[in-house]
Amino acid sequence: MLITLCGGEGAGKSTQVLRLAQNLEKKGYGVVSTREPGGTAIGRKIRALLLDPANGAMVADTELFLYAADRAQHLAEVVRPALAAGKLVISDRFADSTTVYQGVARGLAPRRIQQVHDLVLQGLCPDITFLMDLPPEEGLARALSQAALGARKAEEMRFEQETLVFHRNIRQGFLDLAEKEKHRFFIMDAMQHPDLLTEQMLAIVEEKLLEIQTR
Repeated sequence: MLITLCGGEGAGKSTQVLRLAQNLEKKGYGVVSTREPGGTAIGRKIRALLLDPANGAMVADTELFLYAADRAQHLAEVVRPALAAGKLVISDRFADSTTVYQGVARGLAPRRIQQVHDLVLQGLCPDITFLMDLPPEEGLARALSQAALGARKAEEMRFEQETLVFHRNIRQGFLDLAEKEKHRFFIMDAMQHPDLLTEQMLAIVEEKLLEIQTR
């Protein structure tokens, strides 16, 4: 099973990936937790390029193809082998973030985005996608607070420097995508306490696992 988390900056995706993985492992499941970009050694080098504020001149197509390169390596090295071994894969971001960030917010044509997805994903789609939803003002405030405390790297803050309008478009883009693909999306109120969020998400995953096992 492939479980992905998406949403704007500071929504708590990384925290919930870790919590979900820990809880599922305690229940006896084999779990691989990962992220995009940066889920592989090669991906970490790509991540540094994509998220460095010094690379503000990067155009949308460059972002698109760098994310695609990261994802291709990630799928080959981490995701597909883990799925083939019967493990649960939980990823902090996946292709939906490209659809929204480079498509909706950057303005690249949906057809161009889909062509890249088709090439890289080859039909792979998450079984569950959790949209960590919260007002962008709150998410950005959290991200900046984390950076001030050293919990978020200053050299990975390029998207946090975008305008509030950009981040509002990100939020709406994810909500619109969730509306179109209700069969796999679960919109989570990321303003809730992390413990409550984990409990809700764990219940959704266990229900889906039971559904798969009883087919």
